[in-house]
Amino acid sequence: MNFFTPIPEQIERLVQEAVEAAQAAGDLPQLKNHTTLSAAVKPAKQSDYASAIAMASAKAFQMKPLDVATVVVKHLPTSSLISKIEVAPPGFINFWLSSNWLQDQVNAIIAAGEQVFSTDRGAGKRVMVEFVSANPTGPLHIGRSRGAVVGDAVARLLETCGWSVHREYYFNNGGRQMQLLGMTLQARYLQALGQDTPIPHDGYQGEYLIEMGQQLAQEVGATWQDKGWEDFKVYAENAIFALIRATLERLGVRFDLYFNELDLYDSGAVWKIRDQLKARKHTYEGIVWEGATPEEREKATAKNTESAVWFRSTAFGDDQDRVIVRANGDPTYVLPDIAYHVNKLDRGFDRVINVLGADHFTESQVVKRGLAALDYDADKVDVILHQMVHLVKAGEKVGMSTRKGEIITLDEIMDETGPDAIRYFLLSRSTDNDIAFDLDLAVKQSNDNPVFYIQNAHVRCAGILRQLQERGYADDWDADADLSQLGEEEIAFVMQMLSFPEQLQLAHDNLAPHQLAFWALDLARAFHPMYDRVRVLHSEVPEPVAKARLRVYRAAKVVFQRVLMLIGMTAPEQM
Repeated sequence: MNFFTPIPEQIERLVQEAVEAAQAAGDLPQLKNHTTLSAAVKPAKQSDYASAIAMASAKAFQMKPLDVATVVVKHLPTSSLISKIEVAPPGFINFWLSSNWLQDQVNAIIAAGEQVFSTDRGAGKRVMVEFVSANPTGPLHIGRSRGAVVGDAVARLLETCGWSVHREYYFNNGGRQMQLLGMTLQARYLQALGQDTPIPHDGYQGEYLIEMGQQLAQEVGATWQDKGWEDFKVYAENAIFALIRATLERLGVRFDLYFNELDLYDSGAVWKIRDQLKARKHTYEGIVWEGATPEEREKATAKNTESAVWFRSTAFGDDQDRVIVRANGDPTYVLPDIAYHVNKLDRGFDRVINVLGADHFTESQVVKRGLAALDYDADKVDVILHQMVHLVKAGEKVGMSTRKGEIITLDEIMDETGPDAIRYFLLSRSTDNDIAFDLDLAVKQSNDNPVFYIQNAHVRCAGILRQLQERGYADDWDADADLSQLGEEEIAFVMQMLSFPEQLQLAHDNLAPHQLAFWALDLARAFHPMYDRVRVLHSEVPEPVAKARLRVYRAAKVVFQRVLMLIGMTAPEQM
């Protein structure tokens, strides 16, 4: 059996083989329509693992669960994985893992090294992960960084599972927000020249644009006084995006492509999508959508006299149609987003994953409906929506708004905590939940801080290996270790490490990298008590026992390094 196959899956295969063998022998009846029976194998209190296949199939076989279980056990193939099997009422099949098999896995982990627990679940298929995609209207703050951490962790997770991953950032430099950015910098530049020029009503109030206006005035003097907002917009977006890229690089986030939104306009792709939807009769013009109530219609006509272009998204499951071109001729966000996703799928990706803030839910659904209207496979597009991050300092929430200028930049936080704390805390909860980023906890160098606690497990493993060198032992001193010398505590920890493939598969199938953050903390909680009790280089520890224990710590170092890498954290040798 493949070592990297989750243990429950290995046992499920044995059970399935036993069912088929029992049917072939006539001890279990054949089922109509070649029905496939399955029941999950899970860790159990009474044993290491238990199968509930007998309860799940008793009705189909028209037998008592206990009888089904007894027959299945009779036909179970011999496996080096299992040392003991028992049937327990009302029909559970209990499994105990073989100590010899568990001991062998210690050396297998060490031999696998950095690639330990890799799988071929993606089988080389191509996937694009688009994430961050923050508009270049201001520096990144902690609230805009969750997508960066989640997206990068998803990309790492998929690579570990065999996918060919392409990372992409959608450089959204069109629309009203960017116009306001240009107009705001224009005002700040003129103010730097001594002119009493107000910023726009909805402009950006941050100190960073005041400083940028002063910097621009120093660079060009008064020569830009007559330039339009467009030039200021280009200057601001280039300067701010350079800051964003530098911040992301510091966080350990990289991209294969920064896709420019304006390219979709320059190529005509945006208007081509509009025309294709129209040709398929999926659009219409009107002041209000076709299904509007009389009250909605009256309200809309009181405000507008010009027609917009509507997409009939209700034909694809929406609760109302959506505007794709405003009455003034400008597209809404939806139209270029559909064009962008057509571009993605036309590039031949087997799967497209978007990591977006929860406020993009409706838009993301309309985009998928637009793809379906154009006969693209919208099921190839997965969307991960993440909730908000609240910065907490001294027990109080800190407000953040790029528009209002209320910003504590991500760089400022990294100056205090380092990137690792950012990575861990932003992965420490499911994307379905808000996160309170506790700055005071993140900087603690104690076991209260999960970042310190997990990394310190790796440090302790590295420390044992340093001691080995300092005392003059050969690097391969423990290579011939007799792992039968391991005690129950060490074997229990080995079993904990071997639960990683199951967690990796769960995280992959659900696009849930937070599962790995949870697991890393659980592994550290199992490690530290063992470390305190299970000594290696101690005068009272016999050499054969010391060698066996050292192998476990070598394996633990490999596994901690692996899970830290997947989260995007460093694995320090010393702290």
